[in-house]
Amino acid sequence: MKVIKSLYIQWNKDIFKIIDFLHVKPGKGYAFIRTKLKNLVTGHVLENKFASKHKLKKIKIEFHLQIEKRLINNINIEFLKKGMKIPIFFHVKSEKERIFLFLKMPTTVIFKVVHTESVKKGDTINNNNKIVVLETGTKLLVPSFIKTGEFFENKYKK
Repeated sequence: MKVIKSLYIQWNKDIFKIIDFLHVKPGKGYAFIRTKLKNLVTGHVLENKFASKHKLKKIKIEFHLQIEKRLINNINIEFLKKGMKIPIFFHVKSEKERIFLFLKMPTTVIFKVVHTESVKKGDTINNNNKIVVLETGTKLLVPSFIKTGEFFENKYKK
């Protein structure tokens, strides 16, 4: 099989995307392919050498952009905005069989603050946080300088 960038392969029971590769033909010994692989599920990148004769198992990956909220488990949906696109990756085994791999959540989401508690001058010395209501209706504890109408950036934690 010809190795190319962005090819998806199955190796050691995991699914990887080939990020980079280099075909090496040393003066002595057999030719090999030095690869940089990204594990699709964990996101870890590793380097590996394959003999030129090694047969890699190419797999087909597809992704869809819409899914009903009720089908999403283990994700804090309070921080998802209506109309937000979240890629969903599947391993295509056959025309009828697709295996769910993962959702690719955005690293940050920006929300508009629709309501904040008022903070009296001098209160910021003892308490530097307050509760705000975001455009999704979610209540969140934020620094006291955030005001109604401002935008708040929320970072997803892995």
